[in-house]
Amino acid sequence: MSIEGNIKEAAGFVKEEAFEHGTSAGSQKKAQEGRDLRNEGRVEDGKAPKITEPGSGAK
Repeated sequence: MSIEGNIKEAAGFVKEEAFEHGTSAGSQKKAQEGRDLRNEGRVEDGKAPKITEPGSGAK
């Protein structure tokens, strides 16, 4: 596991969590940026990207 991948995954998670419940288009865009960053970090570490709906509890 790379340090950069772990940092990207953590930062993306935080950004997604901070903005996912916002109703404005800007909030939704920032939440998507967080998901993309999280998945980029996961791919760098050799993990599969998360493709489930946020908050669904599915793995």
